[in-house]
Amino acid sequence: MPGSRHSGRQPGPLANLPRPLDERDGSRRRRRVRRAASLVVVVGVTAGIAATLANLPLGRVGEVQGAVATPGQVAVRATATPSPSVPSLTEATASATPSASATPSLPPTPAPPETLVGYRSPLPHGRLTLPFGPSPWGSRLVEGKAFHDGVDLATFCGDHIKAAHDGTVLAASRRFDTEIGWVGNLKPYFARLDRKHLWGTLPITVVIDDGNGYRSIYAHFSKVVVKKGQTVKAGQLLGYEGMTGRASGCHLHYGLFSPLETTTFAIEPDVVKRMKVPGAQIARIDPLLVIPQHVAEPKPSASTTP
Repeated sequence: MPGSRHSGRQPGPLANLPRPLDERDGSRRRRRVRRAASLVVVVGVTAGIAATLANLPLGRVGEVQGAVATPGQVAVRATATPSPSVPSLTEATASATPSASATPSLPPTPAPPETLVGYRSPLPHGRLTLPFGPSPWGSRLVEGKAFHDGVDLATFCGDHIKAAHDGTVLAASRRFDTEIGWVGNLKPYFARLDRKHLWGTLPITVVIDDGNGYRSIYAHFSKVVVKKGQTVKAGQLLGYEGMTGRASGCHLHYGLFSPLETTTFAIEPDVVKRMKVPGAQIARIDPLLVIPQHVAEPKPSASTTP
């Protein structure tokens, strides 16, 4: 229109009036419907995401770090606040197949001496010249006192020494120390023997695994007739009575011990220092507990009855 500042269609006279109530109510209802529909969509999407996350492996979110499910075990998911019905972190793995016993097994222990059977004297006619126990001639220490760790039996040079029990020969020469229960490092001792050429000063010794958790030690042979690894029977010839090593005459030193024993005998300090041996050995038992024929008969007491 000429003279007008605006081009295009002019607004009508009712353009700025409020819309009729019926139109306004419909608009509000439509907006409420649209809002409700949007809310339903958001809730649905959120629930779908939660369900998807719940089905995912827990390793990326709540897994106990360092816990590994090994064959025969199933992993247990961790919880932030353990309840009585939820395993604690120390129970992060549960056995799928229960073991025979839930209590951990104790270390093996030697059989009591009174249960040992099948022994016979290694020198049947031998005379007991030095018993097991405290002795000024012993080089072991028990409760601070010198102690003899076996029994000495004597007859005559060359007499037959026999196996006291069935078993397997572990040593049959002057090289026997690795089998007799030293507690400690033997390398300095062996180095001294090598350096000073002292192997020939050691007693010829036989060590036998008796197959019952114990080992028998036979020392001072003049000659042996068995070899390492050989299986022997009780009463079988091992060698001949002699006086090799530190001995004042022909005899047999017989010792008996279990490698399972945890008690030890100390070695005299001057012996340790001079010979470079370890300071302890596995404790022995009294051989007369298994070969009682050498126990001296008690002398009859004087009777007051005429």
